[in-house]
Amino acid sequence: MRAMLLASACAVTLFSISSALAQDAEPKSRSDEQEALSGSQDVVVTATRREERIQDVPLSITAFQQEELSEKGIVGFEGIARETPGVVLNRPTQNFNNFTARGIATNGYNANLQSSVAVYIDELPISTIGNTTVVDPNLFDVERVEFLRGPQGTLFGSGSLSGAMRILNKSPDLNDFDVSALADIGLTGSDSLRQRYNLMINVPIATDKLAVRAVGFYRNEEGYLDNVGTGVRNSNSLIDWGGRAIVLWKPTDRLSIKLLGSYENSDPKDSSLTSPSLGREKRVSDQPDRFTGKQTIFNATLDYEFDFARLTSSSTYSDFDQKFYVDLAGTFPPGSFPRAPIAFGLDADAYDKVFVQETRLVSSLGGPLEFVLGGFYMHRRRDVDYFYRSSLPFLQARGLTGLPDQYYQKQYTHQISEELAGFGELTYRFSDKFWLTGGMRYGRTSAQAFTEAGGYLATAFGQNYFTYALLGIPVNFNTLTPYAAAEGVKATGSKPSWKASASFKPNETVTTYATFSTGFRAPIVNAFGGRASLVNPNDIVIPFGASSDDLKSYEVGAKTRFLNGLVTINAAAYLIDWSNIQAQANRVSDSVQFATNIGAARSKGIEVEMGLVPARDVFLGLNAAYNDSKITKLSPTEAAISGAVLGHRLSAPRLQGAIYLSYGVDLGQDTKGTFAVNAQYVGSYNSSFPNTPGNPNLRLATYGETDEYVNTNLSFGIKRRAFSAQLYVENVFDDHSIVYIHPEAFLVSRFGTLRPRTLGIRLGYGL
Repeated sequence: MRAMLLASACAVTLFSISSALAQDAEPKSRSDEQEALSGSQDVVVTATRREERIQDVPLSITAFQQEELSEKGIVGFEGIARETPGVVLNRPTQNFNNFTARGIATNGYNANLQSSVAVYIDELPISTIGNTTVVDPNLFDVERVEFLRGPQGTLFGSGSLSGAMRILNKSPDLNDFDVSALADIGLTGSDSLRQRYNLMINVPIATDKLAVRAVGFYRNEEGYLDNVGTGVRNSNSLIDWGGRAIVLWKPTDRLSIKLLGSYENSDPKDSSLTSPSLGREKRVSDQPDRFTGKQTIFNATLDYEFDFARLTSSSTYSDFDQKFYVDLAGTFPPGSFPRAPIAFGLDADAYDKVFVQETRLVSSLGGPLEFVLGGFYMHRRRDVDYFYRSSLPFLQARGLTGLPDQYYQKQYTHQISEELAGFGELTYRFSDKFWLTGGMRYGRTSAQAFTEAGGYLATAFGQNYFTYALLGIPVNFNTLTPYAAAEGVKATGSKPSWKASASFKPNETVTTYATFSTGFRAPIVNAFGGRASLVNPNDIVIPFGASSDDLKSYEVGAKTRFLNGLVTINAAAYLIDWSNIQAQANRVSDSVQFATNIGAARSKGIEVEMGLVPARDVFLGLNAAYNDSKITKLSPTEAAISGAVLGHRLSAPRLQGAIYLSYGVDLGQDTKGTFAVNAQYVGSYNSSFPNTPGNPNLRLATYGETDEYVNTNLSFGIKRRAFSAQLYVENVFDDHSIVYIHPEAFLVSRFGTLRPRTLGIRLGYGL
C-alpha cells in the first residue's frame, strides 16, 4: 500500500509539472556556446580562515555547496564520506560516526580514542572520543561543507590529526526576504517509509542592518531491520527534529554581530548493526541498543574590520545529552561457561557541557604579507553514569534476587578536559607566482577523571553478579557496596603543531604546492584506570591513560583549471609517519576497553579529483584515492596488549573512488530537466588488528574485512524557476554489502550494511 501511494504521488507530481511546462514551452535563445559551457562558478572556501578560491588554496580540500548536497541527496556524514577521496565513514548506526582519512586509523570504532578527524559546526568542535555518540547534523541551508585532508593542527587543533570537516551554516541575508523548503519522501524495501522535511525563512528587519534566518527540520524514517531478540519489526527507526535561528546585526560597515541558537534531537529506536547469520536484515539484542543525542548550541560571533585586518571573536556553549545503551551479551558466547550466555548490558547516560572561545586576527592589507593570529580555549565537562544491567526476566528465571532493579552495578563519573592554545600562520608572496607559508600552534591540554560518591556494586558472599549468573547458582544479593569518591591522575600535555608550505603558480590556471605538517592528539585518561578485572583478577590492570601520539605528513599537490573552466583536475600525493600511536586495547576477561600507546605506522597514497564539462549541460565528476598504510614498528609487549602485528594493514581501503554524471536538457522557458547517475566504489579493509589483545597467539574472533562494494544512485529531476522535483533511486542494485565490522566481542550483531534500495521523490522550493 505504501509503495502504491508513493508511486501515485510521484506520478501526479511529475504529470502536474510536465503539464505546466507544456503550456509555456518556448525555445531558449543560446548565447555564445563557450560561455554557456563554462558557466560554473568558482567555489570559495575559508579553510585558511580567509576567503579564497578552492583552486588557489594549497591544501587538499573537497567542498560541497547546498545545491550539490540537495541534488545528490546528501543529508549527513555518510554522503560526504562517499564523495570525498581518501575518506571513509565508520558508521555502526545513526549518531555513531568516525571518519578515517588517509588510512590513519587502528580500527573503525575508535573506542576511548580522540577522533583523528576534527568535525566542526561553524566554530564548535563536535568530534570527541570514539565510543560516544556524535549527532549526525542535518545538512540543510548550509553555506558549505569543507573536508580538509591531512593534518590541520595549526588552525583546527589537536583533534585534526589527519583532517578536519567543517559544516558552515548560511548567514542571514540583510536585504532580501527568502524562503526555501525541501521535502523528501522515500520507500526503503517494501514497507519502510522515510520522510524528511526542511524549511528556511530569511527575514530582513532593517535593510543592510538586521536580519533573522530560521531553519526547521523533521525526519521520520521507519527502520528496515527486524530485531529477533526484542521481537520488533523494522526496529531501527529514526525520529530526528530540531532547528536553528541566526540573527545578524551590522550596526556599521566595520562591525557585525551574529547570534546563533540551535537544537537537534536525534532518537534512533535501535541500532542498525546486523547479524547476517540470522538472515538478511536481522539483528538481535535483549533490549534495544540506543545511541541518542540531544544537542543545544549557542554562539555569539563578533567581526570587526580594522584597516589592516579583520578581528573575529567567537564564543560557543554546547549542551549535549546522550544515551549509550548496548547489549554486551556477546562477551560470554555459548559454550564459554556452563550456563552462558547471560543477560549483560550497559546503559550509559552522558552529559557534555562545552565552552569554546576562539579569537583570531586575519590580515586584509592586500600586500605581500598575510597573517592569521589567534587564541583558542575549550573547557569540557563530561558526566557519565555507568549502569551495568542484567534483565528482570533473566534474574527471575535464575533465582537471582535482592537487586533494587535490573542493575547490579551503578557508577557515577565525570571527566574535565581543557585545551588552551595559540596559533598563527604567516604567508609571504614573493610574487604572484611564488609564496611561502609557515604556521605553528602551541597548545596545552589536560584531562582528569573522577569517580563520584554513590552508586553501588552488588555482591553476595563476596562474589559478584557474573559468578552466579554464569554458573547458574540462585542467590540473594545482600550487599550493595557504595563507591567512594576518587580522583584520577591528571594527564597533561604540551606540544606544538607545525606547518610549512611552498606554493608555485606558473600561470592563472595551475597551482602547485609542497607541504610539511605535523599533528597529535591530546593525552587520554582511562575512566577505569587502576581497576582489576572482576572476572579474572590476574588479567591486565587498566592503565591510567595514553600519552599523545605524533604524526608527520609530507604532501605535494597540483590544482589545474583550463579550457576556460571546462576541466578541473586536483591531485595530491602524501607520505605520513605516525608514531607512539594511541590505540585501543581490550581486557580479555570482561571486554573492558582502555587506551594505550603502541609503535609506529606509515601511510602513503595519492588522491585525484576531476571535473569535466564535455558538452553543454553535461557534467562528469570523478575522484579516486589509493592508500597503503601499515604498522612499521611494534615491540612484543605492544603486540601483546593491542593485538597488532608488524606489517599489518591499517583500517582503510587501498582503493576507493566515485563518479558522477549529469545530463541536462531544456524543457521550456526557465525549465530544465536533469538526469544523473552517481556511483561510489570502496574497497575492502580490515576491521581491527588481527590478534586478541592480551593474548597475541590467539586470532581475534571478531576480526574480519568489509566487503568491496559499489553503491549506485539514479535520479531524474525537473527544475522550473524556484520549484524543483526529483525522482530518485538509492542503492539501485539493492546491494547488501558489509561496509562496517564492529571489532568488539561484546556485540552479537556487529555488521553494518548498505541501506536497502530506496525509491523516492524530493520536492524543493528556492534551492
